Amino acid sequence: MKTALEWKKYYLSPGFRDHYIYSGTDLGVSCSDSGTAFKLWSPSADSITLNLYHEGSGGRPYQSVPMERMEKGVWSWNSEECLHGVYYDFLIRREEETVRSADPYAKACGINGRRSMAVDLRKTDPSGWEEDRPPEKGPEQIIYELHVKEFSWDPSGGFPEAYRGKYKAFTCPDTTLNGDGIHPTGLRYLRDLGVTHVQIMPAYDYGSVDERAGDEEFNWGYDPVNYNVPEGSYSLDPEHGEVRIREMKEMIQSLHRQGFRVIMDVVYNHTYSLDSWFQRTAPWYFYRMFDDGRISNGSACTNDVASEREMCAKYILESVLYWTEEYHVDGFRFDLMGLLDVDLMNRIRRALDEKYGRGEKIMFGEPWRADNSAMEEGAVPALKENIRLLDENIGMFCDDTRDAVKGSALKIRRPGFINGAEEKEDDVIRGVSACCLPGDYRAKAPSQIITYVSAHDNQTLWDKLAETLPDADETERMRLNRMAAALYMTCQGTLFFLSGEEFARTKEGMEDSFNAPITLNRLDWVRAWKNRELVEYYQGLIALRKQLPGLCDKSEHAAERIHGVEKEPGLIRFQVDNRSCLGAAGAEETNGGSRWQELKIIYNRGKSEQAVPLDQSGWEILCDGENSRLWEGRCPAGPQVNVPPQSVMVLGLTEASNAHGDAEQTADAAGAGDSQNSVRDSERISDSIWRKKAV
Repeated sequence: MKTALEWKKYYLSPGFRDHYIYSGTDLGVSCSDSGTAFKLWSPSADSITLNLYHEGSGGRPYQSVPMERMEKGVWSWNSEECLHGVYYDFLIRREEETVRSADPYAKACGINGRRSMAVDLRKTDPSGWEEDRPPEKGPEQIIYELHVKEFSWDPSGGFPEAYRGKYKAFTCPDTTLNGDGIHPTGLRYLRDLGVTHVQIMPAYDYGSVDERAGDEEFNWGYDPVNYNVPEGSYSLDPEHGEVRIREMKEMIQSLHRQGFRVIMDVVYNHTYSLDSWFQRTAPWYFYRMFDDGRISNGSACTNDVASEREMCAKYILESVLYWTEEYHVDGFRFDLMGLLDVDLMNRIRRALDEKYGRGEKIMFGEPWRADNSAMEEGAVPALKENIRLLDENIGMFCDDTRDAVKGSALKIRRPGFINGAEEKEDDVIRGVSACCLPGDYRAKAPSQIITYVSAHDNQTLWDKLAETLPDADETERMRLNRMAAALYMTCQGTLFFLSGEEFARTKEGMEDSFNAPITLNRLDWVRAWKNRELVEYYQGLIALRKQLPGLCDKSEHAAERIHGVEKEPGLIRFQVDNRSCLGAAGAEETNGGSRWQELKIIYNRGKSEQAVPLDQSGWEILCDGENSRLWEGRCPAGPQVNVPPQSVMVLGLTEASNAHGDAEQTADAAGAGDSQNSVRDSERISDSIWRKKAV
């Protein structure tokens, strides 16, 4: 038998590439009333037997047939029958060894994914599926991260008992707290909150939960087994492979009907284990290793998928397109995107744009990895330092802004700007511009930045505040939770937050709850109503954000809107041109329905009130540390505003004719000499760029 290193050398040889790179898009099973075709890519196999079964697990095959060797390493077998619902696997003979494998290209499977299933996908479509469309895009994308089981498991959510923790819970549009008919939960709650995109944590078939186990078993699901098959533990009937497909489609259809686009969390960087269908069908082709034979483990999950190899890249690209075409998925969040290569990410972006329109499908990921990875042949990893090599519509989570606001996610006792860290002002200002200003790395546009302070990884925002401020009472922590929300929601970039952040979700301080009991991980709908004032603060912020084109702008010139920056320890002030578009000099400007053509935003993390003078009349307060809906009425500001401690204040100016000009004059005058306690950072922010544009 070849060693792993010998396999690597073989796959990198010109002879292998000349003879075994398959360009067809028909691997797996094609099943319809006209017949069924099986195709498997296994270039090193000496022979392959296809086994057909009536059941998804157990029993003996009712038929075993030899497959025919085709060109480019493909094996095939055709039947004139429609074998919808028939299960199958392969016996692969290679170098005096025989292994059994499911189909890595399968679209359906039996329980726990150990046996694949032939499926006529049209027979899995729910009623009205052909008419299913996502809702129209609004002025801003607000992404809410959800786990299928966490969403509906708690009895207080008011979901039917059989649906709790399942795909079917998402088909219930009007659930209420304990079924009281008064207090919304579930999708109705999310509609009221104002989120536009629901990001579903891994919902492909994963290996860390036994689908036969009771509902108490839990995992986040970052453990891929069958990439193109829905997870069975979320199904009412995991024994029958077609049921989970229909139920996942019903979930997406319902989310679309309720006004949400759906993002799928995908994990193409590693597999559940090295003993995968990839490995059994093409040993070591789909995995990286170093030249000394060490298995690459940049994922910290024992293996790294070799995305830069032709057939692996082809697999990932086709998988993404499959989920968009067959399940109507509206976007993708790539786990450990730093382990995938830039070329592949750009290819995926181009393919989505060509099929659906530029930027129509959202696409972003984690721009990091756990350790070095053995990428081959000059492939460039999609890390944040390589952000400018990626298409401007490929986004990245901005951990710099996250850590600047609340403190390091990895060092749980280290605070950020809001909870007392010194010298974080510059980092916060950079976050305001979505990292489009000079720094260690620089985004092309805010479209490349996901602005957030909490996600499933690490502590919840509430738990981080508790860890860094152990002596603070609940009132202060609530105040700082509101401040964190208002701060990141007044940054440019695409907004993202963990489900429950808006009601002070806690996991009792646990950093990573990936396999903790569901009782710890579930969404506590009682807490959502207990902390209703915090939820309403988020609602107001989201509604306000959608009216602020100066912050929603995702173009390459968006940073030019930010000007008049002043900072001193614990206090940051800046202004934002809130016109709908910057336009060329002299061009007529409109404001897209927002009544404020200029914004002034103030962050005060100090424990005392701060008086901030205003440079002209006409300002009104839109939001402060207690009320995020002041904009619904009129709240005029005087010649100065008193910014409460540990809060964010947002002001709007309706006098459009000279707002920006006055701000520039003020900035120019102040440039002659800043005070010791206040620094106007015109070099780091783009006042000079704006002036050049306006001349």
